[in-house]
Amino acid sequence: MIVPMREDHVAQVAALEKRCFSDPWSEKSIEFELYNPLSAWLVAETDGVVTGYIGAQSVPPEADVMNLAVSPDCRRQGIGAKLLCAMFELLHGQGIETLFLEVRPSNSAAIALYEAHGFVQAGRRQKYYVNPTEDALILRKEL
Repeated sequence: MIVPMREDHVAQVAALEKRCFSDPWSEKSIEFELYNPLSAWLVAETDGVVTGYIGAQSVPPEADVMNLAVSPDCRRQGIGAKLLCAMFELLHGQGIETLFLEVRPSNSAAIALYEAHGFVQAGRRQKYYVNPTEDALILRKEL
């Protein structure tokens, strides 16, 4: 089930962030997003367990996907696609027309997911990521 992130999800989202990323957001940073009027976060949850999440910040008519992660134990089950589609619907309803995100060029699974959902490459940010240092591909999707 895809639901808006709540305070009781924050610790699980932070733990998943640590499992999925080499430079994870802190629990405090994730909690701050609950109260940020520019942010929207959704979680995939099964029996009270967070299996994935997505967060975006919006300045209409554009938004940026900040984070998308799915538990390594739950990948290849369509959770990432469901999170993306739920975010598309939410943002479109808020008047967002264009969605951007950054992704590591080495993350071929994520790139395949994004391309399958209509994202196209719009640019590249040099040395955007750390641990390890890597460029970011900038992807764009028109909603």
